[in-house]
Amino acid sequence: MEKTKIARIESAPLVGQRPREAGNNSRLNIHGIEVHLQVMRLTTADGASGFGLCFAGREEAGSLLGRDIANLLTDDGRIVKSARAFDFPLWDLAGALRGAPVYALAVPGGAPISEPLRVPCYDTSLYMNDLGLDSHEAGAALIAEHARQGYEKNHRSFKIKVGRGARHMPLEAGTARDIAVIKAVRAAVGPEAEIMIDANNGYNLNIAKRVLAETADCNLFWLEEAFHEDPELYEELHRWMASEGLSVLIADGEGWAATALMDWARDGFVDVIQYDIFSHGFSDWLETGAQLDEWHVRTAPHHYGRHLGNYVSGHLATAVKGFTFVEWDETSTPGIDASAYRVEEGHVLVPDAPGFGLALDDAVFRAAVKDGGWELRL
Repeated sequence: MEKTKIARIESAPLVGQRPREAGNNSRLNIHGIEVHLQVMRLTTADGASGFGLCFAGREEAGSLLGRDIANLLTDDGRIVKSARAFDFPLWDLAGALRGAPVYALAVPGGAPISEPLRVPCYDTSLYMNDLGLDSHEAGAALIAEHARQGYEKNHRSFKIKVGRGARHMPLEAGTARDIAVIKAVRAAVGPEAEIMIDANNGYNLNIAKRVLAETADCNLFWLEEAFHEDPELYEELHRWMASEGLSVLIADGEGWAATALMDWARDGFVDVIQYDIFSHGFSDWLETGAQLDEWHVRTAPHHYGRHLGNYVSGHLATAVKGFTFVEWDETSTPGIDASAYRVEEGHVLVPDAPGFGLALDDAVFRAAVKDGGWELRL
């Protein structure tokens, strides 16, 4: 048996916890404090292993068992398309076998990488935890306090959920609360911090204009998912912002992204593409990011509620010139050791350890495999 054949596949659920409950967004109710992961570990015949988030089931994984990892990689070291359901554990395994971090394997042509790798990140925890408060002042003060807590944890960029008037509050009151929150967060984190707002499609064009106009002094970095993707409205929003002297970027692609979104990015209607790091996949993001670089469009993969996205997303930064931010959803998951990573002055410091630089507690993971998971062996 060849040493690099995949001889064992294990999959198990792990449950993490945020430091505080995540509240509502414009569409959904409370997101909660727990984070649910499905982790797969691949082990070769000689004992090398890699793990990552993976939702493939037992039957699909059976097609991977016994295959040599060399046959799962393209000539340039990427994961073959037929195996991309296992993208993250395979990248981690490839890094383990080569003794190199994924960000070094991903960079084209072996270009030099400055060490340590520092990638900008933003605190994504500013959800609508204020909805139970009657006054805009009290609601804004609560979210501003959450932003200050993030600042004390070394974040220097922050994303605020807006769109309270879409579902959870009367339209006028919700819009006024959004504006009050944005202003309070800006005051709390200072003039140098980057602030983004995310409406989760809870605005329309006119509400977006109003919010941007009334927060013009807050110097917002981007407006995310203002409304469902519409090139006519995007183009109008760009024209209006230009006339108002605003330079806020338009970001989209997190959710049910329109199939024409890349075309609209190429045509200049969308400035930042945010396909989910796990739904889109690391390998596909390398290809998408290269195309966006050609068009001078920014890359900022969505990540929320999967914990491991905090760490894997930044490995794209060496290969994708327009990589702008890691979305950071602070979580702790028993069994996942991410201590090699840290946030420092608004950047994720990415370790140069093999693979994604994460460690899996074998005892915790094996217990999870037995209690709700599954295993395949050659």
